[in-house]
Amino acid sequence: MVRLSGPAAMRIGEAITGKVLAPRTAAYAKFSAPGGDVIDEGLAIAFRGPHSYTGEDVVELQGHGGDAVLSAVLNRCVELGARLAEPGEFTRRAFLNGKLDLAQAESVADLIEAKTAAAARSAVRSLRGEFSDRIEALHRGLVEVRALAEASLDFPEEGDVEVMQAYGVAERLRVLRDQLTAVCQAAQQGALLREGVKVAITGAPNVGKSSLLNKLVGEEVAIVTAIPGTTRDVLRANIALEGIPFEFFDTAGLRDSDDPVESIGIDRGRKVARQADLVIRVVVSGAPSIGETPLHQIEIENKIDLTGVAAGVDRAGTVPRVRISALTGAGLDQLRAVLLEAVGWKPLQDEGVFMARARHLRALDEAAERLAEAAAIGVAREELFAEELRYALDALASIVGKTTADDLLGEIFSRFCIGK
Repeated sequence: MVRLSGPAAMRIGEAITGKVLAPRTAAYAKFSAPGGDVIDEGLAIAFRGPHSYTGEDVVELQGHGGDAVLSAVLNRCVELGARLAEPGEFTRRAFLNGKLDLAQAESVADLIEAKTAAAARSAVRSLRGEFSDRIEALHRGLVEVRALAEASLDFPEEGDVEVMQAYGVAERLRVLRDQLTAVCQAAQQGALLREGVKVAITGAPNVGKSSLLNKLVGEEVAIVTAIPGTTRDVLRANIALEGIPFEFFDTAGLRDSDDPVESIGIDRGRKVARQADLVIRVVVSGAPSIGETPLHQIEIENKIDLTGVAAGVDRAGTVPRVRISALTGAGLDQLRAVLLEAVGWKPLQDEGVFMARARHLRALDEAAERLAEAAAIGVAREELFAEELRYALDALASIVGKTTADDLLGEIFSRFCIGK
């Protein structure tokens, strides 16, 4: 499909099809070159602004596909006065024309890039405006509270504190902070669905790292032998736990080695561990706990099938120690639960999770900090109280694009694909 948007879209669409295009009507047409030669044939659909995705006149030319045919149709559109779209330009125009707010616009890219069904559902909820609605409700509530605070400043003869107390400003603020906390929790879960989690599997040679990876994935993605140092490079595999995309990295066994190839693999493994969101260290059953290290966050006691130790989780040490058998699969359910716990996943209702990005989390954290500061200041110091509310309002407004710098818009939409 070739999509045109802008004031010349109808003129170009009618020129290439030779037809007057009725809005919202699929018309069979031949897409013609300047001399009348047929490039392709298919459907042409026109949308008059503002009743279109971008809010402008839009024409979609749906042909048979194929690189050569699509390129010919695209080139013909350019000859007639169109230009190639920039990444994300259609969605950016939809945002600038008020068809979507910024959070909804970002969810378009999130939906395209969703790695799991749960992530896709969350992106759809954000696209439909559920996240934005929650932000807007908080924004309206804070505007009302700030208006009361400002009113007490404008009419001091009425008694500042008395006015604030009469309208229950402190109680209103407490309720809004509780609502913001709930939104923050849902957003954090949505961020996990969007970003995923990178997990490095580390440990000495022959402790069962590759066997563990194979068992988690459910197929033989890593070679397993009794020879120490079999894994020489970083292997990766993806699985989903509760809809969260986990990317596991199986690293070379940690030891001193004179083999230059193995040494390179060990160095790469250490680098992966430093960059991972979560690091698990595998030891054999019966080995003492390694204890807390800068990177080591979960300890796996593997090969319990050889020692007769029961599967389970030991939380007595500085890090959780999960007893498993990568051969039989014993203890893997407990391991999955510990992994989800370690990344902060909470079993919220699926319908309550919406997609969120790092910038959304930063803005929500900023708003929460400002409201906490306002609560600590109290209504008796209404100037400072009102100022903290203003900062919180600005943070929330930035999420949906009410106050957004142009350079941030450029950064956001540059990551979209060309067609969106």
